[in-house]
Amino acid sequence: MKKLIALSIVLFSMVSCKEDTSKTSNNSAELKAEVQAFLDDYTNTFVKLYYDSALAEWDANTRIVAGDTTNAYNVQKANEAFAKFTGSTENIEKTRKFLENKDALDIVQVRQLNTILYAAANNPETVSDLVSERIAAENAQNETLFGFDFKVDGKSVTTGDIDKVLRESNDLNERLANWETSKAVGKDLKDGLENLRSLRNKTVQALGYDDYFTYQVSDYGMSRQEMRDEMNKMVKEVWPLYRELHTCARYELAKKFNAEVPQYLPAHWLPNRWGQDWSALVNVEGLDIDAALADKEPEWIVKEGENFYKSIGFDPLPASFYEKSSMYPLPADAPYKKNNHASAWHMDLENDLRCLMSVEATADYYETIHHELGHIYYYQAYTNPDVPPLLRGGANRGYHEAIGSLLGLAAMQKPFLAEKGLVDANVEIDETQNLLKEALNYVVFLPFSAGVMTEFENAVYAENLPKDEFNKKWWELAQKYQGMVPPSERGEEFCDAASKTHINNDAAQYYDYAVSYILLFQFHDHISKNILKQDPHATNYYGSKPVGDFLKEVLKSGANNDWRELLKESVGSEMSAKPMLDYFAPLMDYLKEQNKGRTYTLPESL
Repeated sequence: MKKLIALSIVLFSMVSCKEDTSKTSNNSAELKAEVQAFLDDYTNTFVKLYYDSALAEWDANTRIVAGDTTNAYNVQKANEAFAKFTGSTENIEKTRKFLENKDALDIVQVRQLNTILYAAANNPETVSDLVSERIAAENAQNETLFGFDFKVDGKSVTTGDIDKVLRESNDLNERLANWETSKAVGKDLKDGLENLRSLRNKTVQALGYDDYFTYQVSDYGMSRQEMRDEMNKMVKEVWPLYRELHTCARYELAKKFNAEVPQYLPAHWLPNRWGQDWSALVNVEGLDIDAALADKEPEWIVKEGENFYKSIGFDPLPASFYEKSSMYPLPADAPYKKNNHASAWHMDLENDLRCLMSVEATADYYETIHHELGHIYYYQAYTNPDVPPLLRGGANRGYHEAIGSLLGLAAMQKPFLAEKGLVDANVEIDETQNLLKEALNYVVFLPFSAGVMTEFENAVYAENLPKDEFNKKWWELAQKYQGMVPPSERGEEFCDAASKTHINNDAAQYYDYAVSYILLFQFHDHISKNILKQDPHATNYYGSKPVGDFLKEVLKSGANNDWRELLKESVGSEMSAKPMLDYFAPLMDYLKEQNKGRTYTLPESL
């Protein structure tokens, strides 16, 4: 009897399970259909408003007229509409409700819903007044930054003019005047930065984030401390090499300027406004392509960039790219200004692709165009039916910069340049000097990006750094991580950090660039050793369809993946600085020899 009862229970259980499974299956199908309908409707509106915002921002960056508030009004209006939609209480509540049953949904649906919530946190309707105020404040900050009249000895100059002086001049007085001019804009941005800190923090706190820095880091699936730890690890790994570079630079620049060897590098001695790139200190004989480019038009530089990508199997750029981009310097008599900072734009998340820059026929721009087109081709690769518009972004934000920087590196190696006829293939170059030049770019950048910028913005947003300590903190970090000091007294009337574009309009994300440099060497190491079978220091990607195939595979899924899994699948390892350190390993012996008998002023470890 007991057996019969037991059997009955089992049979009942089996039937019940089948009925429940069927019911669950039906419910799951209905839920997926409901979610998909919501996603389709949301996406249609999102893309339209995204495009409106991008167009307004484009106009505001490409046509800056002193005293004309039209662009600011249009940006404000477009961004408020976009913010109102992405942050709507209805969308937030629906998304959260759907995510309560995420196990019953497709992974692509879950990713899109998480993307919707992430976007909402920057614009929650529950604090719509704050969002509007923040948008207005951001517009005002950009107008101040990009419309600023830089003057040296009473004469208006561009940031390009300043950069040229810092790269080329041997006159310390001229260098100092230009460096100080480059920081003058910070005074006008300081109050705005404090206000933006408050508005950005309050906005994301409305949806449960501790602060704006924490919010931005969460896009990596990491906590604020995890990101800081990762950045600190990067700096520590490259520190021994950076210390050698710093010591060498102090002594060599003192010779150049006929000055005493300083303990720390005066900022105006360096060939970059923020000391983030020292590569202009070294000219590699036989690899200086400025002379080869002197008779070229800027348009030729751009076409060469496109030809590179086409050679490895990518499609030609659409005609609209050339029609709609703003890639060249404005005429001297132009009645307006533009933002000269190089950038790539995916206007409509479809095929409206644009670049903003001021290309000239120089080696710097030759590299820059290959970098920026890396972004453009990344946009193009993931604009496909398998990637919903909401997931048309990099695998993580650092991926985008990694791809751009990877192709920038590839475009500056001798075998490639020889293939393009820009250097003589038979010319012997000093490989050590070439490696030194690259280290002064890539290695030098990490203490600035992973150290100074990351820690400064963490202090501003997460630690609520008082406004009257902005400049003090900035220079404390510059000395600690870069071994760099200001050339003159910089009190709290200044805000030198704010002269960096990203502090104002791409806030709390500069670690993206540090991540990108680590990733680029991982990709480059894999491509050179496993695909091209070439020395990583002397590669030629040009014409290699297998390289193009590898890159397409990396790029095509956009954000429709887990970036950690994608990295493992692509290069066979987690994020690691080892390929970068391996690349520059031959330089250490040379630098130690150069620095024999010299005094080191940076500690052996941080």
